[in-house]
Amino acid sequence: MSELLYREVYPVEKDDFVRAGEASAKIKRVLKQLGVDSDKIRHASVVAYECEINLIIHSLGGTMCLEVSPAEIVITSNDRGPGIKDISLAMKEGWSTASDSIREMGFGAGMGLPNMKRHSDSFTIESAPGGTTIVMRINIA
Repeated sequence: MSELLYREVYPVEKDDFVRAGEASAKIKRVLKQLGVDSDKIRHASVVAYECEINLIIHSLGGTMCLEVSPAEIVITSNDRGPGIKDISLAMKEGWSTASDSIREMGFGAGMGLPNMKRHSDSFTIESAPGGTTIVMRINIA
């Protein structure tokens, strides 16, 4: 990453549906203030929201970190949790481990990880029992 223009870490708590979307809304606001292209902001907003909801639903809590340089937006998710047992299965659209109660709230459709990858120029995921790290990069230069 070239010269860092902005960096902030956003905590996300397990099952905190009351504040769901706050971190991703803050990320969108920061990117607008930095003058990032609206199309790139849209991609980053999708990535951030899907990431935040996954942290709330599937982890024991964690963080999302936003880093912006002249060349790219990087959103990194680190969580505490069970890990993803089968990443290739989790990447399939429509596959989800969300409970019925989560689905009744309108979440858990199995589109989170696929949407994060689709809206990123680079997407990496590492997972093991104890936690998952996802790094999503969106080119802006």
